[in-house]
Amino acid sequence: MYSANFKYYSPRTVAEAVKLLQEHGEEARILAGGMSLIPMMKMRLVSVNHLIDIGKIDSMKGMAENGSDIVIGGATTHHAIETSPLIQKEVPLMSEVASWIGDPQVRNKGTIGGSLIHADPSGDWGACIIALKGKIMVSNGEKERAIDSDDFFVDMYETSIKAGEILTRVSVPAKSGKGHGFSYMNMERKAGDFATVGVATQLELDDKGNCSSAGIGLTAVGRTPMRASEAEEFLLGKKVGIDGINEAAKLAVKSTDPTDDPLRGSAEFKKAMCEVYTRRSLRTAFERAGGAI
Repeated sequence: MYSANFKYYSPRTVAEAVKLLQEHGEEARILAGGMSLIPMMKMRLVSVNHLIDIGKIDSMKGMAENGSDIVIGGATTHHAIETSPLIQKEVPLMSEVASWIGDPQVRNKGTIGGSLIHADPSGDWGACIIALKGKIMVSNGEKERAIDSDDFFVDMYETSIKAGEILTRVSVPAKSGKGHGFSYMNMERKAGDFATVGVATQLELDDKGNCSSAGIGLTAVGRTPMRASEAEEFLLGKKVGIDGINEAAKLAVKSTDPTDDPLRGSAEFKKAMCEVYTRRSLRTAFERAGGAI
């Protein structure tokens, strides 16, 4: 099936893209990688009269250091993030998450901004950005504002971005080096599938081996990606160990609200797998941080 007719635009600046978006309102859509939007257009699930392709806005691509943070352009592909030496060194969790996404075609064309805006409740990036306590930067063409990762996802396929705004970049604290550990684990039905359960974790241990920072993001276990707040709070200030990991994994399940799914299992199954995958992810992060089980 082919999409309905539409007008195509290829702006070169964020301001130009925002102007087009504001001019055409609900009849317009932003095209980043197109991995979700184009199939939906071809199946006539969405109606798009004006397609605004941001693929030639160079300022929205690439990665750079900004003080103690790493900034990633919204039009940066998953593959670019996965293979970036800067990301591998400073935010290795993001490189690991990118490697899980889809297949080579999706990773080479799909973008982090497009994925976050699509807000699929089983998407990988949401859990990652939440675990890293990152921010999503959006622009209305005149000024940019930051949205905390905890406030970005509102509901299934819905974010807190306002009409006439474009996601321009993602900012995350650098998380690497001695005492830092990370892990992303994703339960799939088959390679490249959406997650049945996904868990992103990052831990920091101080010189005494106590947990000084913890981030746990969950995906596919609710209407939006979510933070396992109770589990994070439980870990802080403690010498983690296997008992602490097991208890944190149990607490993580309390944050979830999965639904029954004929393809991926019942809500109870997903809760059970959330505990299993949180435990595995935390253990891997703990060991990478230099902890001994």
